[in-house]
Amino acid sequence: MPSNPASELTPSLVAQLQHKAAAAAQKAYAPYSHFRVGAALLLEDGTIVTGCNVENASYRLTTCAEQTAITSAVALHGPAIRIRAIAVANLNNAASQPCGACRQTILEFSTPDTLIFFPKPDGTFDQATIAELLPAAFLLNK
Repeated sequence: MPSNPASELTPSLVAQLQHKAAAAAQKAYAPYSHFRVGAALLLEDGTIVTGCNVENASYRLTTCAEQTAITSAVALHGPAIRIRAIAVANLNNAASQPCGACRQTILEFSTPDTLIFFPKPDGTFDQATIAELLPAAFLLNK
């Protein structure tokens, strides 16, 4: 396990994550909002897993791209996965930080320094650690 996963992220690897997140957004099911989001997770073992948002007529049942990717990663690799980084992309040229529910789900499978890359309104990307995005995280003793 790397001591500081974020320190090993090269610009090329970040660009690859952003590209895979954008490709995943192409597959989103968003017939109601038309807000198509993709996410790409980089796991500690170097595996990249993607997901996209899947809407439902009952909006509360909609699943975000980040949660879809995490669910896929757990299904493929088991509950011991740890996320090194996440890239989020959308096809609507809008700012798109993970929502509160996604932040809590990301935290469950991350370390405080897990980096999240997300689009800004001007089309560039910003980044923050999960600890910065969720400073008052809900934690239970495991």
